[in-house]
Amino acid sequence: MPWSRDQLAQRAAKELRDGFYVNLGIGIPTLVANYIPEGMEVTLQSENGMLGMGPFPYDEDVDADLINAGKQTITALKKTSYFSSADSFAMIRGGHIDLSILGAMEVNDRGDLANWMVPGKMVKGMGGAMDLVAGVKRVVVVMEHTSKDGASKLLKKCTLPLTGVNVVDLVITDLGVFEIDKHGSQPMKLIELADGVSLEEITGKTEASFVNALR
Repeated sequence: MPWSRDQLAQRAAKELRDGFYVNLGIGIPTLVANYIPEGMEVTLQSENGMLGMGPFPYDEDVDADLINAGKQTITALKKTSYFSSADSFAMIRGGHIDLSILGAMEVNDRGDLANWMVPGKMVKGMGGAMDLVAGVKRVVVVMEHTSKDGASKLLKKCTLPLTGVNVVDLVITDLGVFEIDKHGSQPMKLIELADGVSLEEITGKTEASFVNALR
């Protein structure tokens, strides 16, 4: 059975490490904040100028002025600091963020990423995605394996405008987990299946080439 949104976030949270500075993209990645392992020190960073974000607030604790880059209301911690978005992007571009967990519309087997627009549809802009994939040390993508019409989102070649080329290290879909060598020396590897998902099913729904490296 495919993983749910919360299960995807739980699986992505396994990529966190103690002491990491982490940027979470909009959508499913924001849920990762709810699954930081107990006792692990992880500092969340947001492009709009926050370092050390807390969890989503309960209704009675909502502060409309306290938001993340996706304009969702969040909470502050005792260690939270605030600064300009210019300083925030300097952190990202300077390589000071250890991990970014992002959503995607398409990924190919060489780590190319398309996650910001569909031609012909109105979008607000690139946001911080291009900076994140260029400046962050490790990029993990969380997404559904297929589109609404059943087409694979793991492709041999992305068809949508690219956010970055050779930038993705790991793809977590609702069917399984793929490891990508973005330097191109190794093929994309299937390293994990969602509970109840067969190798035949994930193979049939994946356009991209991959090798079976199930652990």
